[in-house]
Amino acid sequence: MQIWPAIDLLGGKCVRLQQGDYHRQTVFADDPLAVAQQWQAAGTRCLHLVDLDGARDGSVVNDDVIRRIVETTGLVCQAGGGVRDESTIERLLGLGLARVIVGTRALKDPQWFARMADRFPGRMVLGIDARDGMVATDGWLQTSSTPAVDFARQIAKLTCNVAAIVYTDIARDGMLSGPNFEQLAQMQAATDIPVVASGGVSSMADLDRLAQQNTHAVIVGRSIYDGGLDLATVLARFPQSA
Repeated sequence: MQIWPAIDLLGGKCVRLQQGDYHRQTVFADDPLAVAQQWQAAGTRCLHLVDLDGARDGSVVNDDVIRRIVETTGLVCQAGGGVRDESTIERLLGLGLARVIVGTRALKDPQWFARMADRFPGRMVLGIDARDGMVATDGWLQTSSTPAVDFARQIAKLTCNVAAIVYTDIARDGMLSGPNFEQLAQMQAATDIPVVASGGVSSMADLDRLAQQNTHAVIVGRSIYDGGLDLATVLARFPQSA
C-alpha cells in the first residue's frame, strides 16, 4: 500500500483545512519545500500536492512552489486543485509532475476528462470529493446531485487510462476521526481503477484496516503534522515502491 504525504498549498504556505473549510485553516509552515524535504528525509518516495487557491478560484496559482518541490526533491509528485483545461494539464506535467488530479471539470464534462486520460495515459487522476456520498466541486464549496460511486462508474466506461481515483470524504478530512471505510469499500468495488483513500487517517490501526481492505494507496495529512503518526514509522510498516 502506497503512502502519499499531503502538502496543501494556500497563499504559498503549507496549511491544513478542517472539512475543506477555508475559514478553519492551520498554517504549518511558511516554506512548503522545507516540509517536502522533511517528508523526504522520513523516507517517502512520493508527495500529494493540493493547490487550495486553485481549487477555490478555478485556476492553478502555486506553480512556482510546485516546481521547486519537484525539482529539488526529485520525488514522484501528483498535484490537483483548479485544473480546468488542457493547457493547465500540459503546464503542470511540464513542471515535472508524475500525475495531475482533476475533479470539478471531470464532473462537469466527463467526456473531456476521458479524452485527457486517453491523451495522457496513466498520468490523469480522478479526484472524487464526496459529502454524504455526493460529489462536491469547486474547492468543496458546492455539492452536486451525483452519487460518487455512479460518477466513478461513468468515467470507467469512458476510458481505461485513468491512473487512480483519489477519494476524499469531506466530513472526515482534517478531523482525525478515521476514514469512511464503508464508502471506500463501495468505491473500490465500483470499478477496476485503483482507489487512493484520503481523509480522516489518524492512527496505525486506520492504516492497517485500509491495507486489509486492499486499498491501493493512502494520503496522510493532519496526523503527520500534528504528530499523531510518525511518517518514518508508517513507511517502515508499509515499504514503498513508488
